[in-house]
Amino acid sequence: MSSVLEETTMLSLQDWPNLHPARPIDSEIEARIDTLIAGMSLARKVGQVVQADISAVTPEDVAAYHLGSILNGGNSAPDAEMRSAPADWLALADAFWHASVGEDGSGIPVIWGTDAVHGNNNVVGSTIFPHNVGLGAANDEGLMRRIGRATALEMRAVGIEWTFAPTLAVTRDDRWGRTYESYSESPDTVARLGAALVTGLQGDPSSTEFLGPNNVIATAKHFIGDGGTRDGRDQGETEASEAEMRDIHAAGYVSTLQAGVQSVMASFSSWQGHKMHGSRDFLTDLLKKRWRFDGFVVGDWNGHGQLPGCSETDAPDALLAGLDMYMAPDSWRELIGNLTRQVQTGRIPMARLDDAVRRILRVKARLGVLGGPKPSARAHAGEFGLLGREDHVRLADEAVRKSAVLLKNSGGLLPLRPGLNVLVVGEGADDIGMACGGWSLSWQGGGLTKQDFPHALTMLDTISRIVGQGGGKVTYSEDGSFSDRPDVVIAVYGEPPYAEFRGDLDTLDFSTDGEREAVRLRRLKAAGIPVVSVFLSGRPRWVNPEMNASDAFVAAFLPGTRAGALADLLFADATGKALHDFTGRLAFSWPMDADQYVLNKGGEPYAPLFPLGFGLTLQDSCTLGTLHEHAAQVGKDKLTAFDQGSVRGAWQLLLQDRGGQAPWDDAPLASPEGGVQVRTEDHGRQENAIRVEIEGDGSLLFVHEPFDLTREANAEFFLRLNYWDEPDMPDLDVRLVTAAGETVLEHEPGLPRTLDNDQRFDVSLKRAMAAGADLGSVTGIRIGLKGDGSFLLVRASFRMVTG
Repeated sequence: MSSVLEETTMLSLQDWPNLHPARPIDSEIEARIDTLIAGMSLARKVGQVVQADISAVTPEDVAAYHLGSILNGGNSAPDAEMRSAPADWLALADAFWHASVGEDGSGIPVIWGTDAVHGNNNVVGSTIFPHNVGLGAANDEGLMRRIGRATALEMRAVGIEWTFAPTLAVTRDDRWGRTYESYSESPDTVARLGAALVTGLQGDPSSTEFLGPNNVIATAKHFIGDGGTRDGRDQGETEASEAEMRDIHAAGYVSTLQAGVQSVMASFSSWQGHKMHGSRDFLTDLLKKRWRFDGFVVGDWNGHGQLPGCSETDAPDALLAGLDMYMAPDSWRELIGNLTRQVQTGRIPMARLDDAVRRILRVKARLGVLGGPKPSARAHAGEFGLLGREDHVRLADEAVRKSAVLLKNSGGLLPLRPGLNVLVVGEGADDIGMACGGWSLSWQGGGLTKQDFPHALTMLDTISRIVGQGGGKVTYSEDGSFSDRPDVVIAVYGEPPYAEFRGDLDTLDFSTDGEREAVRLRRLKAAGIPVVSVFLSGRPRWVNPEMNASDAFVAAFLPGTRAGALADLLFADATGKALHDFTGRLAFSWPMDADQYVLNKGGEPYAPLFPLGFGLTLQDSCTLGTLHEHAAQVGKDKLTAFDQGSVRGAWQLLLQDRGGQAPWDDAPLASPEGGVQVRTEDHGRQENAIRVEIEGDGSLLFVHEPFDLTREANAEFFLRLNYWDEPDMPDLDVRLVTAAGETVLEHEPGLPRTLDNDQRFDVSLKRAMAAGADLGSVTGIRIGLKGDGSFLLVRASFRMVTG
């Protein structure tokens, strides 16, 4: 196995800040750790440095393998039930704790990590605060500390003591799908707000209450440079000089280390061709030596498997580089076996393993876990009234109002009188999931209801209350139709929920597929009705047409479960005084053009529509004129090959038999010798599927320019075919085509083949890779039959599969 350690690029460490621990080493804790390590077997040591996901590990496994940590990934929950009750979370925390300490209490307690990134967002009933993109616009350190404290209490209620937050990315290209996890393009803003959240979560490191019963462990992530990748591609190559890495991307780490953050998560990204999970320069020489970080470094979801010469189950170079805990959600068992053998053979020195274990035990001791009670016996455990508690909800309301930015207010339209006849349009007006975005109950978000969050308040809720109390009338029409002419329209629309690379864009244009929102808004304006737009998004988008069609325009970002507080900014009271004024200021520059991808203050050229720090108050005059509406070229979605009766994106469909290939262009067509015949057919909707008739060796071949699906495999993506077969139809013959050849695929064991009005063929990309597919150069999907027959193809795509 090759070692990445021999290839790393040396840093000029003398040019980087020289830090000291925020809290001195406690000699009593260190002596206790000395005793523990001296008495630990190799199996117990290795177990401490491995973290498994609750979807792939049981309490019995934790006991048998002495695991040091568990996590719930974005789609994991007790009993695989996303809407598990808070009591179920606490009960599972107890079960894992009991398993880790053993009947005699001699074991090391496990700690539970979770992505509580905007509140305790994995648990029903919790307070979901605005995402970081909005909190950056609020730019209020005191607010961040209070959000951190509220989040910690809501986590403690369900027995979880470690959050993977804050994200300290300084986003450079807003096409990045994680932009909403970033506070700002400004390193200073990221540094200040990140440190404030850490203090709220963990407590003041200079205080005796640090990591007390009201606190949880925070995580500075993703170290380092995740916000600067080429073309905004998640997990990509960070394009930055060493000085830019230091002055831009390191800013949040310097501040949070000074605030006493106890864990740091390595980034999926690379710098100068080297993955951060294997960078000794950054993880050891800079972080642990130059900056004297004495907590532990945790990996990201199987990120160690992306190192050259390594795999998810065999990656010693990550530990040698300075990783202390492997996040090995489903690869943990084989990983433990390989780590054990590598220590036994000397491939991994015992001293390196002991150092990693010491760091993990140090944080556990500081938190009070070592020798402490089970989760349900700790302070606040079982106090489920903390979830969505009144003061937390009021705090969320404050955060929502402070994070909204007024970009346009022509003629002083706002604030509105409460006694008007108001037409509310757009799906975002009454959609909690859209207001919360990704990382809300599930990884990708969406599909949320008020039953999930009883304290939730939509824009429609609050508009209805304010206008009703003022003697006015509210009508909700998602599509903008009306019978009673309104006095004003409030349109609430924006991005659908997404997370990580599923949100990566090719263009900042808000509308690239289908009818623009502006078409509906123009129709309303043409009727002489003033229009107020409230735009929900995880980043600035090119919305010139929508802005032209609006008299007032509010960038609301992703406000969370209390989105209704936004309406407080739109209305006046009975005397004409505004209920609340706008105080939010842009933490990201807003584009004039759809292709202004890298648009950061201090960079050249810098010609935004609205600069960093822009934001109107209700007293400001608005001088915005008509904006150009020349959109950039539309990007292509490579993950969907066929849907709604059409080939999608840059894919092509060829009909192939022994006589050759023929392209299909939405018309009835056959392959050269008639081995394949295709025609459009209805399946629930008009012509949204194709009828495929196959004889002999005929097959469908979807082709595409080579593209890489390795990161999708890491994120548990599947190839899914939605189809409907005829009676006695032969089995599908499905193959993934890559530059290296074709790999035969079989339906994933354990997944249903039929649901509602579709049948499914599902195979995980990991299984395809194990079968020999080169996911780094995917070029096509071949679909045939193991015999003559006919079937209806509805959709072919690469996607996450949850059932």
